[in-house]
Amino acid sequence: MIHAKNIHKFYDKLEVLKGVDLHIKKGEIVSIVGASGAGKTTLLQILGTLDTPERNSESSLTINGENILKLQDIENDNSKEEKTFKIVTWSGSIYTILLIVFLLFFRTKILDETLRSATISILCLPILLMFIYYNRYFKKKSKQDKILSEFRNLNLGFIFQFHQLLPEFTALENVCIPAFMANKSKAQTEKEAKKILEYLGLSHRIHHKPSELSGGEQQRVAVARALINKPDVIFADEPSGNLDTHSAENLHQLFFKLRDEFGQTFVIVTHNEELANMADRKLIMVDGQISN
Repeated sequence: MIHAKNIHKFYDKLEVLKGVDLHIKKGEIVSIVGASGAGKTTLLQILGTLDTPERNSESSLTINGENILKLQDIENDNSKEEKTFKIVTWSGSIYTILLIVFLLFFRTKILDETLRSATISILCLPILLMFIYYNRYFKKKSKQDKILSEFRNLNLGFIFQFHQLLPEFTALENVCIPAFMANKSKAQTEKEAKKILEYLGLSHRIHHKPSELSGGEQQRVAVARALINKPDVIFADEPSGNLDTHSAENLHQLFFKLRDEFGQTFVIVTHNEELANMADRKLIMVDGQISN
């Protein structure tokens, strides 16, 4: 399911991950624990494709058979083009200003109409080329951005400590958002969302907004949102860190119920020892590495 090899990550000169190797099987619940600053969240973000590791000839990351580093290389190439785009934009802006000044200054100086037309045509050619480049850049950027985003949206689910529900939308609408992003039909999506919310004991709260829900209810809505596209893997970062003891225990039991019911793989970063010990495997991170 998830294979990671020799994963490194630097922030400036600080090496946060120091060659992490990891293998997580389908349907497995794995907890990742360790002291603050050990690299748990950074590893989770890289596994969840939200961040990129350092490029290394020995590094690899595959999820469900998909080469994630190759998908991210497409985005990295896109980033290089974005730098070129910025350079072209600034150069084009300066050139346009100089062209306007030139035309204003010489409008009475160039008396011959033929010469004037030829001069203007030559001077305007770089602007025409610039617009052609812009058009090609935006089309390519749009296509490249979709590749990894579509994989993430359809294959991965995310649950965070702070639920990150949109306050202006109801529970039902919040759950539907990832499916709408995947261009699924409104009728089918709402039907599936209601089914999941009912499964999570929230059928009577589907039209309530986040401010009208308890902390535990908000987090269950976030779980439903993570499930709506039936992802193979769900990544959770301190999912119960903002809940009271009773709500946290209910959420922990829910993860195992979901795994048994739907066969999803869970990767959970947590400081909660009870949740960590309930997992099929507990991985301990120490100073940027997984301790054996």
